[in-house]
Amino acid sequence: MSLYYPPITYNVTTQDEGMLLKTVLQRRMGVSRKLMSRLKLTERGIMLNGTRVFISVKVHADDRIELHMEQERSDDIMPQPMELSILYEDEALLVLNKPAGIVVHPTHGHYTGTLANGVVHYWNEQGWNYRFRAVHRLDQDTSGVLVVAKNPYIHQHISEQMIAGSVDKKYIAFVHGQLDCAEGDITGPIDRDPLEPHRRIVTPAGYPSLTRYKVCRTFPHASLVELKLETGRTHQIRVHMLSIGYPLIGDPMYHHPEHEQSEADRNLNERIGRQALHAASLSLYHPMLGKRMTFTAPLPQDLLTLQAILEDQGLS
Repeated sequence: MSLYYPPITYNVTTQDEGMLLKTVLQRRMGVSRKLMSRLKLTERGIMLNGTRVFISVKVHADDRIELHMEQERSDDIMPQPMELSILYEDEALLVLNKPAGIVVHPTHGHYTGTLANGVVHYWNEQGWNYRFRAVHRLDQDTSGVLVVAKNPYIHQHISEQMIAGSVDKKYIAFVHGQLDCAEGDITGPIDRDPLEPHRRIVTPAGYPSLTRYKVCRTFPHASLVELKLETGRTHQIRVHMLSIGYPLIGDPMYHHPEHEQSEADRNLNERIGRQALHAASLSLYHPMLGKRMTFTAPLPQDLLTLQAILEDQGLS
């Protein structure tokens, strides 16, 4: 007998009276065509008042719709014990404070030691069966809030929110120099660097990109900046800040040429050893709870140390 996740439920309202079940699934519950096809093939996938039905039937007020998704496992990810910083967890979501230096998902060259390996081990220890589904990405050396969906329905909903721009992601960065404007928008289009495909550059032929920034503090040789992503291009913040002349402290890929760096800049880069970027908060609509939720992650110790160094420079 298959094991199922807790059902996704919906009580039919008077406004839904006489609608096709398929229409309610799409318009009211936000079920994608792909997920609907998957549920139709599952023994108890789509139930109406406790009975398996065709999606072509009409529904009536006070009917109860239940979606049952079979439990899954991440059998392609090796479980590994790892200390996890869990910010929030329920039957739908796992929200983590990702440390810097950790890859999120196994990739070529990083089959073990990733956050996914640690999460799968944690779930196994609890006796839970979930497939690892990170709903967004953080670079290896970026710390902060990372959201993992526990079933396909939740993953689909949050992915659609991200495409629609309704997921609010805010970052904190320490950058070289003092910005001319206290706040502003960076709109340079981003695409791959044809000379170094693993890098990204601002180019007229690139994809539309928008980063909003606000200077929170200034130091003699640096600034603390809050950034909000309106688009989600690879390395967007790092590329955009370099493009306006204020690269992130410690960024080994996106920085001024060595001969243009001051001694103070070089010293700051060496102090941290990674780009000074932290995913400070993320706000989304929780499909199961029916409300907007915000998750926050405090600055990690290495960035607090960097901030203290910058403050000391201001006193000297």
